[in-house]
Amino acid sequence: MSATDWYAHKSLGEGLYWIQEKFFESSNRANIWLLRGSHQDVVIDTGLGLRSLPDYINTKGLLGDDPQRKNPLLAIATHAHFDHSGGLHQFEQVGIHSAEVDALANGDNFETVTWLSDREIVQSPWPGWSAREYRVKAVQPTHILQEGDVINLGDRQLTVLHMPGHSRGSICLHDGDNKMLFSGDVVYDGAMIDWLPTSRVSDYVSSCERLVGLVDSEQVDQVMPGHYHTFGAKRLHRIASGYIDRAGTCSARFSTFAWRTLARLALRASNTRSAC
Repeated sequence: MSATDWYAHKSLGEGLYWIQEKFFESSNRANIWLLRGSHQDVVIDTGLGLRSLPDYINTKGLLGDDPQRKNPLLAIATHAHFDHSGGLHQFEQVGIHSAEVDALANGDNFETVTWLSDREIVQSPWPGWSAREYRVKAVQPTHILQEGDVINLGDRQLTVLHMPGHSRGSICLHDGDNKMLFSGDVVYDGAMIDWLPTSRVSDYVSSCERLVGLVDSEQVDQVMPGHYHTFGAKRLHRIASGYIDRAGTCSARFSTFAWRTLARLALRASNTRSAC
């Protein structure tokens, strides 16, 4: 299967494209965002990496044909989990938060939570493909991101907001001028996952409090999440404040502990911490 068959995209206007892996039918299917700037273009999250995302972007002409644009496409993962980082190795420029650099550089499929089944891939990317063989390929990041870093695209800037909880290195990218938030798995319109091996509920609560603050200070109008559909400020406030309210309950703490224990056992059975 070619890259042009594997992916599909939708233009949301003003240089923003929403890309998805058509044949990865799962709640784990991550949104891939392509944002064009006057001097630099950026891909936010890269999916599984089973087919070439750069080939798709180029074949579909999503970067245009301006000969003056010489900066390589920058790929940023909002965090290291496999459904967001699997395609990073396909790019010359790669960015991720400093807390998860080692996971990528070492090909650590435990920390990248590499957990894929055959039933999630409804059409094989090539003959004989098997989910058992899937691994996140090791890649050395060229851009090690920290809280407050600004990614300058020329006519727009993205500010890095370190929002741990789902994972230790989870980030959002905030386009303050356009009041747009690329939220990764920090927040999306679904059940927020805080029970993975590197998740931490107390950090997640703090991150959600920060999200509520962004809404209250009118810094976000639109959220481009890591999964499912886009949503607005009111929904963001409701999701984040709802998590804060639930996180401290006894039932939530017990559920988190039980799921984390099961996740550790399952991941250690199927992945090692050694480079792949």
